[in-house]
Amino acid sequence: MGTERTTLRLSDERKRLLDEASTIVANAPDDDPPRSDVIDAALTHLIQSQENIDAARDELDPETIQKFNTDVLALHYRTSVDSRWRWFLRI
Repeated sequence: MGTERTTLRLSDERKRLLDEASTIVANAPDDDPPRSDVIDAALTHLIQSQENIDAARDELDPETIQKFNTDVLALHYRTSVDSRWRWFLRI
């Protein structure tokens, strides 16, 4: 199985984000991890964050869990109105 390659255009904002993420992924101040490692770490973090939010929604109240929302990932609670009419008809 071959490796797929892609080319990313690096806007100033994307380069800034990659540079900032690189400092988080780096093992030491003088470490310069490859961009592929930085992207892998960001994707892994996104997936794990989604899993953590899904797991925590049963343990935390809505106000607390929404403190962990980001521009990329957020949990929104919505109220709903359930009709009990059909439930009463079954009795």
